Amino acid sequence: MTPTTPPRPADLEAVFPELAPLARTATRLHPRPGSPSPQDSSIGGPLLWPAREPWPHCREDAHHTAPITLMSLADARLRRRIDLARESREALARPSREGWGYTPEERALLEQIQPRDKPEGPVAMLPVAQLYLRDVPGLRPPEGADLLQVLWCPFEHDDGMPTTAVFWRTAAAVIDILLAPPEPAAMDGVVYVPEPCLVHPEEVIEYPSAMEFGKEMHERLERWAIAELGVEYQNLCIPPGCKVGGYVNWGMTDPYPTPCPTCGTPTEPLLTISGTEWAFDLHHWIPYEDQAANLAWGPAQDGPKRPTRICVSDDNAQIIRVCPASPEHPHTQIMQ
Repeated sequence: MTPTTPPRPADLEAVFPELAPLARTATRLHPRPGSPSPQDSSIGGPLLWPAREPWPHCREDAHHTAPITLMSLADARLRRRIDLARESREALARPSREGWGYTPEERALLEQIQPRDKPEGPVAMLPVAQLYLRDVPGLRPPEGADLLQVLWCPFEHDDGMPTTAVFWRTAAAVIDILLAPPEPAAMDGVVYVPEPCLVHPEEVIEYPSAMEFGKEMHERLERWAIAELGVEYQNLCIPPGCKVGGYVNWGMTDPYPTPCPTCGTPTEPLLTISGTEWAFDLHHWIPYEDQAANLAWGPAQDGPKRPTRICVSDDNAQIIRVCPASPEHPHTQIMQ
């Protein structure tokens, strides 16, 4: 069942008719933990990758590491399973704190995780997203393509994000699938290891961030939203979470130009990658089907609001932007 986003608490176009011509359709991906196959659209699932095509590697040297244990992909996934089990127990135990923390068996498994050295040379990338046009009609692929694949480096780089690789392909042309892709020799914890999720796309309408308007309109939007609804306009115009298309939810910085590095054409958002699908208290962005679970887990724990388990640099969103003039031109990425 596709999760359904509730209506906003007010009709923005009725209050501000000037927003109507600026409305854009975006696709909320609604990732949910599952067991995707290469034939599925997914976040963090296996890719429909040709066996004879080289697997992407990050060849940059600027791999930032935090002061935590570097670990293998297998150990990162083990750590993830243990953390998920602990969090589930603690959610069920509230308001009592009985049984919180790791069990003796879990602590023993965690102690077996072997530290790894920082890898030297190219680092195998990890699958982040695979989206079929049949599931996400708003993709707008190059002529003849019907499949988008995105991978990233499991390390943060100088811009505060993992480096990404973007591929378009024709699914029917992939006959022999690579079943055991290369894995990175080490990674910096688990934050850039997406939990395998199936996606449940839903189209929604977005409006520009208030920061994209001049001062007068910006102030009108924010003043009305606070006075009438008790929320910032920024929390009404653009949904959180993983999505295709739509607008950028500026806030970390003011809006700034992101021209194509090849031809200078303004780039457009292709894919937004975010670890958090909603905020606990903004119910108009929480799908009807998830609202009971959201209340059950409460505001202090991630639970269903973080299905992919990733965290981009202090829980920001990584936005991949592409040139509308040519799919052959390199993509760019920003963080907000």
